[in-house]
Amino acid sequence: MRVKRGVASHHKHQKIRQATKGMTKSNRSSIKRGKQAVTKALQFAYRDRRNRKRSFRELWNARINAAARLNGTTYSKLIAALKGTNITLDRKILSELAVNEPKAFEAVVNTATKK
Repeated sequence: MRVKRGVASHHKHQKIRQATKGMTKSNRSSIKRGKQAVTKALQFAYRDRRNRKRSFRELWNARINAAARLNGTTYSKLIAALKGTNITLDRKILSELAVNEPKAFEAVVNTATKK
């Protein structure tokens, strides 16, 4: 008895159609182009999940530097001082303090740079 493969193909095509929802023109209507578009979209998603981390760290560093300069030091000197005094606040927390709690950030800077 021969095996007809229509059901399996239809299921695969439905997965592609589901994944290309919101895409335009032939990416949505053509299975072949849709498969290519989904593959590329997944590659971009993977890459950009990593790039997002990079971008946020860049933003945090800029905020910390701006706040540090308002307190009479620089980013690099502040980070070195924090490491020297074993204050283990990460850059995300430091930038939140710099933006939302300037007094607390100033206290951290004073504690770290105290001689």
